[in-house]
Amino acid sequence: MNAWTAAALVLLAIPAPTCLWVAARGTAVRRLLGASMLSTVAGAVFLLLPMAYDRSSYQDLALMLAVLAPAGTLVFARFVAGRRHDAHPYGSTPEN
Repeated sequence: MNAWTAAALVLLAIPAPTCLWVAARGTAVRRLLGASMLSTVAGAVFLLLPMAYDRSSYQDLALMLAVLAPAGTLVFARFVAGRRHDAHPYGSTPEN
């Protein structure tokens, strides 16, 4: 075990379970925050593991996660969290 592997294990042991707990409980905003932070921690782990195993091709996974994680956050915010209750169903305000 080298320092890169130890750093990845620390990230998997402390922040990852915390992010999972936040993503599983609470309001929609807190769940969104937990999922976003979990993707950040996973990206950091996926950047540390190629250094630990001396395989640069594994960095492609971190790059894919960095590109797709913000899109996943937007999808969660748009479709899962729902709309505001005071918003008009068709996106415009009715005329008085």
